[in-house]
Amino acid sequence: MARFVDAVKRLVVGRALPSEGLQETLLPKRLALPIFASDPLSSVAYATQEILLVLTLGGLAYLHFTTWVGLAVVALMAVVVLSYRQVVHAYPSGGGSYEVVSTNLGASAGLVVAASLLVDYVMTVAVSVASGVDNIISAFPSWNEHRTALAVGFVMLLATVNLRGLRESGRAFAAPTYLFITGIVVLCATGLIRWLAGDAPVAESARYGITPDPGDTDLAGLALLLLVLRAFSSGCTALTGVEAISNGVPAFRKPKSRNAATTMAAMGLIAVLMFSGITALALIADVRIAADTCRLTGFDGDCRTAPQLTVIAQLAAAVFGGTDGFGFFYIQAATALVLILAANTAFNGFPLLASILAQHRYLPHQLHTRGDRLAFSNGILALALVAAALLWAYDASVTSLIHLYILGVFTSFTLSQTGMVRHWNGELREGPAPAVRRRIHTARAINAVGAVVTGLVLVIVLLTKFTQGAYLAVIAAVLLWLMMRGIRRHYDNTDAELAVTDAAEAGALPSRVRAVVLVSKIHRPTLRALAYARATRPDALEALNVAVDAEEARALRERWDAYGIEVPLKTLESPYREVTRPVVGYVRAINSESPRDIVSVFVPEYVVGHWWENLLHNQSALWLKGRLLFVPGVMVISVPWQLSSSVRRRHRTVARAPGSVRRGVPTAVPRLAPPAPAGPDTPDGRG
Repeated sequence: MARFVDAVKRLVVGRALPSEGLQETLLPKRLALPIFASDPLSSVAYATQEILLVLTLGGLAYLHFTTWVGLAVVALMAVVVLSYRQVVHAYPSGGGSYEVVSTNLGASAGLVVAASLLVDYVMTVAVSVASGVDNIISAFPSWNEHRTALAVGFVMLLATVNLRGLRESGRAFAAPTYLFITGIVVLCATGLIRWLAGDAPVAESARYGITPDPGDTDLAGLALLLLVLRAFSSGCTALTGVEAISNGVPAFRKPKSRNAATTMAAMGLIAVLMFSGITALALIADVRIAADTCRLTGFDGDCRTAPQLTVIAQLAAAVFGGTDGFGFFYIQAATALVLILAANTAFNGFPLLASILAQHRYLPHQLHTRGDRLAFSNGILALALVAAALLWAYDASVTSLIHLYILGVFTSFTLSQTGMVRHWNGELREGPAPAVRRRIHTARAINAVGAVVTGLVLVIVLLTKFTQGAYLAVIAAVLLWLMMRGIRRHYDNTDAELAVTDAAEAGALPSRVRAVVLVSKIHRPTLRALAYARATRPDALEALNVAVDAEEARALRERWDAYGIEVPLKTLESPYREVTRPVVGYVRAINSESPRDIVSVFVPEYVVGHWWENLLHNQSALWLKGRLLFVPGVMVISVPWQLSSSVRRRHRTVARAPGSVRRGVPTAVPRLAPPAPAGPDTPDGRG
């Protein structure tokens, strides 16, 4: 069974890599862009749509605000990209916002950023995959009933690809990202050229009217401002994932900081151009879209079941001449693929951040270990499971999930830029040269503007999205923050409890060692356990049997005396046929009589060759060991006896054990010794 599982793992994940191969996984800029920037690049596919969905709540009259909202999003993106370029140069170790805030604003503030980003990475996977499925359904409407299953399946596929390693995932995701960029550029360029030539493309929804939501008609004053601000906060989804490059600087080739900063600049420029082009083209083509399709007057089909085409799908149909041409299907395929692959930004950012947090003891240590392919496998699997559960709970609905989104991003934006301002203040206090001082003043000004702007956006997002579902993201982040504090407290308390405070303590010996061998019957495993116990030369040695059946106990005593075994046999009465309780009670009594003594309990066990044999043997021994481990001053020692079914393993050398614990270095498993002939029965731990 283990060999079969290992073979499947090798097929899916690939052969294990040695730690020395880590340098070979470093990324050039052409691969780093699709790996770390696929989320902000792909989010342009739905950012414009989210703006339109909010503005049309008040009806068609408010669509003219789209231009101003779009310009505000572009300006914000430029500020954030410039700000994070400073982070990349100042903190190249890969901690990103978490490292900046922890270093400059304190550990608690750093955990706020970490919790916010972890929640947002989960949302990135959920929203990106759900949006990708939306675009697939736009091309194939009959697949709408399988929306959730498709989304969960794509998450599992992404996790599998990422488990194969960073470089492998980069190769897999590079082509779709560049195909998407090419397709959007061609779409926008073609549409704008047609508009300039007097043949403006017209969306199929241009003829639709939109019935305003009750309560959102005749908006003015504060109500109108809130509508525009809500549209702006929805459009800010275009900024998700911008910080991923600052988290992944160690994955770049040298010079790491410069390559990361260049990649970030390229990402910002491409994202701004695509978002601006799509927004402009949507206004030119008179795209009409509503969250509730039944609000569209003139809509063809049953509004309760038939989905409306996404904004990207409508633009592709308008520019390339319908929904049955090559251009339409190319844009839909590229958009769906890149949106699904955009979740890869989170699949790289989440495990890296979780690894750093685990290294700082805020998350379980297992998240800091690398898997077979030198990827942080445990973090990848954790992200996939949580995101899949979220998609299942929300039926893979972008409209429902989007309200939980981007709150964490702007929390980290604001705090990291504030931390950078404090960082530059510290640099200035060291008295740098005039030229360096001018550069620091410029960088500080950029980060200060970024802190103010993103802080305002954070307030806007919180106000406009809180009651729409963002409160769930806030609750999740708070619970995660408390959990991380609790984990750190546990690790600190454990270290304090285990610390050696006296040098003499290291060489202290117990007063006496008392050995107890558990016996259920006289057979070869029992004799081996007795021999091994005697070889350890304890101060006192006895065998222990629990009399579950009086006749069996009497027969065991007779055979014990007949064989002339020199070890005294102690029999415990068990009127209620229990095994574990009498043994634990007896061992506790020994420990209570002499607290400075060590009690060594020897447990005979079988080594089997098939997984199902474990169900037939060693169960009582397993329970006993589990209980005895909680008794102070007790050492539990397993004495193995290899059954014949394990013979086939004796010549097998496993270079990398399946499921072995790693810290980057694969675990070597030595060749197993040939087993001795098997005994007639299993030691069930009743002795």
